[in-house]
Amino acid sequence: MAAVPAPIPLSKITARRLWLRAQRLDTEAPFGAGPQAVAAAIAHLGYVQIDTINVIERCHHHILFSRIPAYRRADLRQAQSSDKTVFEYWTHALSYVPVQDFRFFVPAMRRYRREGHRWLQTVKPEDSRKVMRLIRQGGALTIRDIDDDELREKDHAWASRKPSKRALQLGFYEGTLTVAGRDGMLKTYDLTTRHFGWDRLPKGATEREIAAYLLDRGLRSQGVVSLDSLCHLNAPRKADVRRVIDARVRRGELVPVALEGAGRHEHWAMPAALEEAIAIDPARVHILSPFDPLIIQRKRTQAIFDYDHRFEAYVPKDKRLFGYFALPVLVGEEIVAAIDLKTDRQNGKLLMQKWSWVGQGKAARGDHRKALKRTIEDELHRFQRFQLGD
Repeated sequence: MAAVPAPIPLSKITARRLWLRAQRLDTEAPFGAGPQAVAAAIAHLGYVQIDTINVIERCHHHILFSRIPAYRRADLRQAQSSDKTVFEYWTHALSYVPVQDFRFFVPAMRRYRREGHRWLQTVKPEDSRKVMRLIRQGGALTIRDIDDDELREKDHAWASRKPSKRALQLGFYEGTLTVAGRDGMLKTYDLTTRHFGWDRLPKGATEREIAAYLLDRGLRSQGVVSLDSLCHLNAPRKADVRRVIDARVRRGELVPVALEGAGRHEHWAMPAALEEAIAIDPARVHILSPFDPLIIQRKRTQAIFDYDHRFEAYVPKDKRLFGYFALPVLVGEEIVAAIDLKTDRQNGKLLMQKWSWVGQGKAARGDHRKALKRTIEDELHRFQRFQLGD
């Protein structure tokens, strides 16, 4: 058996640049524009998280805007509903996922069919038969198209009182139904096979293929990976993924790296990535969603960027430091501020709730602080146009 190579020392700044390059936040318009850019961005990132909070534009639109300067919401609608290049499913959270990766989610769908879903234990067979009959006979529908439900008590805080909505959700997790389109957060459901023009669902991936998929997705979108970053909120997969990592290290396809400040926490990278010279434009600004892939894994963001993001939407007002929905501000390769914004759609304004300097932004003084603020304000004007546009 080949000896495991000693870890290669890796500074935080190099890891940071590798991650920014992997996230395509180092380039002006890495995916181009239009629905094809949406499909390409989601395929590269592996997923784009969906969330309901809309104090500013919802995070799935925001994440795409950060990588597609000419992004329009209609581009995502076309990719999902017409081009059918992306679909919705659960990764670590509800997300848009490239259709080319559908087979990696089929085993989970089959498991839900066999075992049910822990959030949807109260769905009755007659409710599922009812919604399936309506969709088979009448075509795609939303929950608003079903008006004969008798409301039932919730079984958890986020549950619906409408039995048909719960049945639609269960059909979604089981893979028999898919979200064929959205109007805001209102979903249109259709038969999965009919929506995609399939005779049956794709053949499900094996457990080893899923482990390799998680590793490949992480290497592509993170640059430097750990078991925690590859299996975010999916700890049961760690053993399988570790076996794939070890096999690739033995073949020389991966190398272990010792990330500065990470102690015994193991990381890996591809040899070619470590040889790449990466220069980050110090004037490039991104106002990021708290659900952005660069931010959502809080411990990883803190380890690599020295920035401890606080998501305070559910924190009592008097205990908030950054604000209800603070957005990290990336300038060059540093997170320098957290800005709490709110979109006043009725009056066509982007409201500044709070501006907090962090990291190098907090350390900046005098003219340097003023120049940094002007740079961010220029991007805020573009961000406002996105908030209020199309």
